[in-house]
Amino acid sequence: MRFLGNIEAKTDTKGRAFLPSTFRRVLQTAGEESLMLRKDIFQNCLVLYPQSVWNEQEDALRSRLNRWNKHQQNIFRQFVREAIEVTLDGNGRFLIPKRYLAMAEIEQEIVFIGVGNTIEIWSKQNAEAPFVGDDEFSNAIEQLMADSNEPAAND
Repeated sequence: MRFLGNIEAKTDTKGRAFLPSTFRRVLQTAGEESLMLRKDIFQNCLVLYPQSVWNEQEDALRSRLNRWNKHQQNIFRQFVREAIEVTLDGNGRFLIPKRYLAMAEIEQEIVFIGVGNTIEIWSKQNAEAPFVGDDEFSNAIEQLMADSNEPAAND
């Protein structure tokens, strides 16, 4: 399951948003009916996880943490307590609770960004700024791909 795209939208006065149809089709094709919503760990955006992806992420985190270590158990609690299940209505809308809108600095205009197996929801103003500068981006891609040990296209 792969989500790609950068789609602008708006929330209504109640905080409801339409999940873009391109993303709904990906979910339907994969047989996903449920989504989990959580604030991103690093950025001021929200992340929609298909239920199966959320379960994999939760299991991966749990497997790295010791249930009998107080600090690690609190890390896990923090991760799961900030997640909620969201459901799409018949029109493809879902509710973003007010506290989540505030966490992501969302007023009304939003941007959905497909990021592999998740969908990020950004405030339009935060999504307009580049995530990294052009030079930093091209240098990072060059280094990552040069280090991948893949044979060159001309080989």
